[in-house]
Amino acid sequence: MTFETADSVTLKLWDRSTRDHTLEALVNDLSARHNTSKSSIAVTCSGPNTFTVSLNPAAQKAPTFEEATRN
Repeated sequence: MTFETADSVTLKLWDRSTRDHTLEALVNDLSARHNTSKSSIAVTCSGPNTFTVSLNPAAQKAPTFEEATRN
């Protein structure tokens, strides 16, 4: 596992049977660490068996429901 920045983690997952669980746990950890929703986390396949999990800057800029519905 490589921590590229405080907002991004890259890891190689060789065991396909644990891939989904590992990625889900990492998404949960990163969203909790940055106090954001899981929908603000991007998971990309950046190479063979290599995944990058990072904050999605576009999702963070989206208005909250309260902000969008203010009159």
